[in-house]
Amino acid sequence: MSRISIIILAVAALTMGCDSQVPDAEAGPKSESTSKTAKPEESPADSKKAGPRIVAMGDVHGDASAMKKALKTAGILAEDGKSWTGGSTIFVQTGDLLDRGDDEREVVDLMLSLRSQAKQKGGRVVLLNGNHELMNSMGDLRYVTPKAMNAFDDAAKPEDLERVKDAPEPIRGRMATWGPVGPYAKAVAQDGVIAVIHGNVFVHGGVLPKHAGQVTAINNSVKKWLTNGGEPPKGVVGDSESPVWTRIYSAPQPTPQACEALSGVLKTLGAKRMFVGHTVQKQGVNSACDGKVWRIDVGMSAHYGGEPAAVEIRGDQVRVLK
Repeated sequence: MSRISIIILAVAALTMGCDSQVPDAEAGPKSESTSKTAKPEESPADSKKAGPRIVAMGDVHGDASAMKKALKTAGILAEDGKSWTGGSTIFVQTGDLLDRGDDEREVVDLMLSLRSQAKQKGGRVVLLNGNHELMNSMGDLRYVTPKAMNAFDDAAKPEDLERVKDAPEPIRGRMATWGPVGPYAKAVAQDGVIAVIHGNVFVHGGVLPKHAGQVTAINNSVKKWLTNGGEPPKGVVGDSESPVWTRIYSAPQPTPQACEALSGVLKTLGAKRMFVGHTVQKQGVNSACDGKVWRIDVGMSAHYGGEPAAVEIRGDQVRVLK
């Protein structure tokens, strides 16, 4: 994207509300099981047979309090709000840490810290990019709150600021840190936009049939762009059918055609089910297409007012944690 285009989008962020004419970032539409705080350190024989414990969480949108509540309920965050307690748990966040809320810096920094801590403790944290992370990297800042706009400024190095010297002063720090090659863009580049883990597919919007054979290429294109700059990857950024934008599996009742497409995707990827965020589910975490897709964006941020929740996956069992 050219500097002029970035400046146009950035200026729009300062002057426009969320009712613009481009696709709204959140427009769109019974928990099968619930539990209180999970205990990941308990490992009975049947749990071991079921495979590794996986926890997944959907959109956070700059609400640190809601996020911490969900993480504590899932048993992977200590009461101090800083420390990893998940042991060998694999934790997946399906994107959209950014925008809509004031606590972005705290949210992102905690996720990055937990990723480092988990690795040291035998666990793993996978941070996928959602459409809002990629929008920020593109310079589309319309959904950043005024309080959060400059939250990352002190992380910008002189060379980062030089790279975006033509950006308007009020958003220069943001573009220096979240624009391609910026420190935060690089930090979230690691896991791309799609993860396939032990028979489970995790993605912000959804994996369509045309994506199924290109997962590695798609992830690599996103990583390359965020890390090295250049042209944004076609088919991922700004495409309504991209893995971070599609809502085909998130409709209240996906069409038979959508469910059939999903079955084909899962077969191609050697997976049993898919977990998606992106579209707020007012009824909470739920599944569709005979349990082949789980919709985990519960709208937990203050912007939406939903109840914080996550899901736990052990083999064929999916449990809602709230």
